[in-house]
Amino acid sequence: MTTVSQTKEATMVENFADLFEQSIKAEKREGTVVQGIITGITEKEVFVDVGLKSEGRIHADEFAGVEISVGSKVDVFIERMEDRYGNTVLSRDKALKEDAWFKFEDLHKQNVTVEGKIIGRVKGGFAVDLGRIIAFLPGSQVDIRPIKDISPLIELPQPFKILKMDRNQGNVVVSRRAILEESRAEARESLLANISEGSILEGTVKNITDYGAFIDLGSIDGLLHITDISWSKISHPSEVLSLGQQMKVVVIKYNEETKRVSLGLKQMEKNPWDGIADKYQAGTKLTGTVTTITDYGAFVEFEPHVEGLVYHTEISWNAKNVHPRKLLKTGDKVDVVVLEFDIAKHKISLSMKQCKENPWQKFGVSNPIGSEVAGVVQNVADFGVFILIGEAGTDEAVEALVPAVELSWEEKPETELKKYSKGDAVKGMVLAIDPDRERILVSVKQLSQDHFSSTITDFNKGDIVTCSVVQVQNDGIEVEVSEGVRTFIKKAELSKHKSEQKPERFGIGDKLDAKITILDPKDRKFGVSIKALEVDEEKKAIAEYGSKDSGASLGEILGMALNKDKGTQE
Repeated sequence: MTTVSQTKEATMVENFADLFEQSIKAEKREGTVVQGIITGITEKEVFVDVGLKSEGRIHADEFAGVEISVGSKVDVFIERMEDRYGNTVLSRDKALKEDAWFKFEDLHKQNVTVEGKIIGRVKGGFAVDLGRIIAFLPGSQVDIRPIKDISPLIELPQPFKILKMDRNQGNVVVSRRAILEESRAEARESLLANISEGSILEGTVKNITDYGAFIDLGSIDGLLHITDISWSKISHPSEVLSLGQQMKVVVIKYNEETKRVSLGLKQMEKNPWDGIADKYQAGTKLTGTVTTITDYGAFVEFEPHVEGLVYHTEISWNAKNVHPRKLLKTGDKVDVVVLEFDIAKHKISLSMKQCKENPWQKFGVSNPIGSEVAGVVQNVADFGVFILIGEAGTDEAVEALVPAVELSWEEKPETELKKYSKGDAVKGMVLAIDPDRERILVSVKQLSQDHFSSTITDFNKGDIVTCSVVQVQNDGIEVEVSEGVRTFIKKAELSKHKSEQKPERFGIGDKLDAKITILDPKDRKFGVSIKALEVDEEKKAIAEYGSKDSGASLGEILGMALNKDKGTQE
């Protein structure tokens, strides 16, 4: 028979057990890591007692590679206190991840680097295994500069810096670039502390531009300007350098304020210009190789890394407006003569044409002034005709100018120019030669007779001459006084009476008398006037047949003069 005291005691025991279980449940809740004891091991499962109503089951794969036995203590993660079957759901992997998370949070707070491996590519970057935690590595945080192929970095243990941790989202963002920048900064400070002008450094060609190349010195970049790459003339840095090329360079300038470094490659070799001025003087003839051709000339190398410029006007005596590339090509062996030096600027002026005889001087020797020459029209300009004397394409061929005024004695220059075109054969007389200015003047008309000069001597100013009309124009008429002597009578000079000043009253071939009013043999000026003749005749008639006091009219006086002339003729 159970007594009342025994009943109370049993009730108290049950209440204590409930309280104990509730306290355990309060400490051991879902989402926490607790320590349990292995109570059983099968091929597929491991049974762990964590002090709850039922033992938890964990898949055996979560203990792969770990030696375990019944009675061993192990940390596990409580996923569920009870599932629908009343079983406790535990996980060892999640317990390890929780442990790792706390560890990395502590490392993140301390700003300590962590080690991991890039295991694959994900959207926007890469996945990094930090050990129980998979972190995200953004593409921009892989390296200091963009990398096209990161395959060498896959599965390679390396340090990373934790940039961000979000426990709620379970996200961890890491950076490899931050580690490299810190390392680079330390190396940069170390390098800059010891750098000075004249320092020899090793570097790698990082980038090539039109004006030079950037050299990666390990922690900083230096500029290698195109003028400091080679002692020889180059048009582009790529002629000498290539990306990834390793080389030794010298520091030629270092700015401590801006931390900019200027480098030199050619300074690693002896200056080939040293002593050049002692070896060569102006007028020295050399043989060299064409290395570069530009719009303004060609560079010729006559010693290793020592070049001079043959300006385009110094390539050939005859090829004036021809591009240097049509006359030369790279690699040509040419003879040159030194014109002048500027050693300080590493400049030498050369000439190819000076190695040959000046064709204008040679022409002057064989064709003195007054000689007759023959040529072919090359160009017709407003001021004259250019002719080529000699065989085209040869060094002896020279160009001469026939001024427009030297084309004809009789015709106007602008009229005579229209008679010439390219390719026409021309003969003329040499008038002047200037070898220094490369100029020759030739006259065509000097080979023909000057009818004007020979005829004009037979006339005097004031003479009355009989002319033939050769052309009628609106403003006057052109008349021929004698062979080769023509002049123009303006409309106002056709008569003293305005009513008679009409060019149309004359016809071609008509004969007329006129007075010579202009006569200047030196300037080849000759002019006649009908009006002047009529005025003279009027004055003469008045003087002979009348006077101011006679009372006779001008018509009567002229009538008497005409009747006298008529009687004389009869």
